[in-house]
Amino acid sequence: MTTDSDIKAVVFDLGRVLINWEPEAFYDAQIGEIRRKEFFASVPIHETNLNVDRGYPFKETIYALAADYPDWSQEIRWWHDRWLEMASPLIPYSERLLRALKAKGIPVLALTNFGAETFEIAMGEYDFLSEFDQAYVSGQLKCIKPDAEIYQHLEDGSGWSGRALLFADDRPENIEAAANRGWQTHLFTTPDGWAERLVAEGLLTQDEAQ
Repeated sequence: MTTDSDIKAVVFDLGRVLINWEPEAFYDAQIGEIRRKEFFASVPIHETNLNVDRGYPFKETIYALAADYPDWSQEIRWWHDRWLEMASPLIPYSERLLRALKAKGIPVLALTNFGAETFEIAMGEYDFLSEFDQAYVSGQLKCIKPDAEIYQHLEDGSGWSGRALLFADDRPENIEAAANRGWQTHLFTTPDGWAERLVAEGLLTQDEAQ
């Protein structure tokens, strides 16, 4: 590692940081905004997806929900059958920043709410997911952010904690949980802002962060 920073490893969330995750946009394109809003108001699809993130079996969990809501069965099954369309495309600038950190010998870790099976699907689509030094995936660990347990898994597994870690996530509650453990944090809104933070920390030069 070629920096004098306290930071020893950089931790990336995946959804909305490295991979676009906008199910609402997918459903808008399929059934229109009005019907999409009705769907999300009527069906606990996001809550069910959290169970997938906790390690529940993907197809069985989504199809069971479809059976419970027959008026929306096709739309619910899309969550499984067309999942990759929702989890796309990648965010190219964030991918470049990941690889720029790797090129400098700075360890990069993933800490993500992701189903065990959906992570395998994503691994087949996005090469960069195999480039993390370590990946802490909620569906594999059976716990999710912002619960303390998943952060503890990363600390125990990596050997780093507190200010040695810089964590980027798009959800304030996940950032808050990390900050409460002493981690350095970045609330991700755009890859440009993330690049600026990495430069400000001395982890990348301006040129390296382009």
